[in-house]
Amino acid sequence: MNSQLSERIRQNSAGFSKGQRAIARYIEEHSDKVAFMTASKLGATVGVSESTVVRFATEIGYSGYPALQQAMQEMIRSKMTSVQRLEMTSHNVPLEKLLDVVLEQDIDILKRTKENIDHDAFNQAADAMMKAKTVYVLGAGSSLALATFLAHYLRLIFDTVHLVEATSEDAILQQMVRAGEGDAILAISFPRYSKKAAKTLKYASDRGMVTIAITDSHLSPLAEHAQHLLLARSDMVSFVDSLVGPLSVLNALIVAVAIRKKTEVARTLQQIEEIWDQYGVYEKVDEKNS
Repeated sequence: MNSQLSERIRQNSAGFSKGQRAIARYIEEHSDKVAFMTASKLGATVGVSESTVVRFATEIGYSGYPALQQAMQEMIRSKMTSVQRLEMTSHNVPLEKLLDVVLEQDIDILKRTKENIDHDAFNQAADAMMKAKTVYVLGAGSSLALATFLAHYLRLIFDTVHLVEATSEDAILQQMVRAGEGDAILAISFPRYSKKAAKTLKYASDRGMVTIAITDSHLSPLAEHAQHLLLARSDMVSFVDSLVGPLSVLNALIVAVAIRKKTEVARTLQQIEEIWDQYGVYEKVDEKNS
C-alpha cells in the first residue's frame, strides 16, 4: 500500500472507532479493490455505514472519500495489468450504471485538471513553442492519439511540426537526429509511463532542445527533464485510460498558440478553406432542405 496513505492511517489509528479500524484493516489488505469501490459499497463490505467511511477519509487527512479513493487509484494504476483493471471494474460497477459512472468520472477529471493546472507554466510552454524552429511531438501507447491530434492542429500554425513515431528507441533517435538547440519537443505520457517517452525527453534535453511534458505528476519520469511541466489528471476507466484532462489542456494550448500567431494562422486557414471549396473536399449541407 502507498507509504503516505499507510502513514496517515498509522498516525491517526489511536483515535479510530471500531468501525474505522475495520475500514483501515480492509484498505490495508485490499487496497486494489477499494480503489474502485464507492463509499457505500466499501461500507457495506466492511459492515459500517457510508457516513462512517466518509468520516474515516477526513479523519486521516483527506478532503473526502473521493480524495482517498484517488490516492489509492494513483498508487495502483501503474502496477495493475489491463486484465486486472477490467476485472475490478466489472466487479465494482453495475453494467446499468456504467455510462453514468464513466461520464461523472470524466467530469471530475476535468474539474481537478482545471484546479491544479499551473497557468504560468502553460503560458510559458505556449511562448516556448512560438520561438521554436521545429516542434516535435511524441506520445506512446494511448498517448499517441493525443500526440496525433496535437500535431494535426499545430501543422496549421507552424511550418515544421514532426510527429515522432515511437515504434522503438532507435527509430525515435533516428527521427530526431537533426534536432537540437532552437527546437522544441512536447512529450505526453501517463501511467503506465512510457520508458521511450522519458528517454526521448532526456535525449532532447541533452541536445539543448526546449522540453515540454504533459503528464499527471511531479513524480512522473517525464518531469525530471521537462523545462515546462503541464499536469493534467488521467485516471482509469477500467482498462481504458481516461484522457479527457490532457486533451482539454492540448485544446487550450493549440488555441493559445494560434492566438499568438493570429494573423498568420488566419491567412493559412483562409487558404485552406479556398482549397477545400475548389476541390469539393466537404459536402455542403443545404439548411433549407435539412
